[in-house]
Amino acid sequence: MESLCFSALAFPSLTVRTSPFSKCRIRASLAVEQQTSPTKVALLRIGTRGSPLALAQAYETRDKLMASHPELAEEGAIQIVIIKTTGDKILSQPLADIGGKGLFTKEIDEALINGDVDIAVHSMKDVPTYLPDKTILPCNLPREDVRDAFISLTAASLADLPSGSVVGTASLRRKSQILHRYPSLNVEENFRGNVQTRLRKLSEGIVQATLLALAGLKRLNMTENVSSILSIDDMLPAVAQGAIGIACRSNDDKMSEYIASLNHEETRLAVSCERAFLETLEGSCRTPIAGYACRKEDGNCLFRGLVASPDGTRELVHILLKI
Repeated sequence: MESLCFSALAFPSLTVRTSPFSKCRIRASLAVEQQTSPTKVALLRIGTRGSPLALAQAYETRDKLMASHPELAEEGAIQIVIIKTTGDKILSQPLADIGGKGLFTKEIDEALINGDVDIAVHSMKDVPTYLPDKTILPCNLPREDVRDAFISLTAASLADLPSGSVVGTASLRRKSQILHRYPSLNVEENFRGNVQTRLRKLSEGIVQATLLALAGLKRLNMTENVSSILSIDDMLPAVAQGAIGIACRSNDDKMSEYIASLNHEETRLAVSCERAFLETLEGSCRTPIAGYACRKEDGNCLFRGLVASPDGTRELVHILLKI
């Protein structure tokens, strides 16, 4: 099938290297912000997970808020609060085995509702299709590249991997699509941890390859690790992949105004379309589901969705819609 909206997602040339990952660097500072004065009260507290990628997204949100609102640009006006979630605490089991939706958002949402933070920054693909009572999500930042990246020390692509090679992933969506096209490969489905942890496991030879969201690698300035990029035809992305969402309490007009000013409407509409597909299917961590929506040059919306069996033997639904 012809690649969809590829021109809209054309990404700049990447420096591809297959050197060990021990020299990977994150250019952005990932230290937790500390108030310079114990008497200074932050005007806005951002709740986030503590992984390098989550912090990079929180800092991106902070920088956009500071650029848009002069009062938030003052020293100490914005504080970043790290919250450990269930998904961060339990790494020894597959996501599907440790419970339903909200594994990476529940504790952050609770802190928001309880008033411990003022806004919450989430990877939208981690956000359940329903929002907790007393919260709203009026903002999506501009979406990054939605495609998946193939990373290996020994092969340039999935097609180049020898039969029996092990590919590590924590995603049933990726597992299903890999096995559908390359049934001779093996998939390690409890390949969990942050980006740095997964790259370390790869360098230690635990697996021969892995797939990661290109958006996260770009936000971490780690695209030098990419061996190749999978087209949307070869690997349909997760619903809302590459999108950042910002939530606040439903009765907090000030915070709502702050974050609504950062909203990228085209991203919000695409993410809403994809999440509606997931909600209708009542998707869970045990179901391989993929979905991608984008605006074509003629202004119409193009949506592509996939539901498959976990072992990749069947693609139960594969749809293409022009709206």
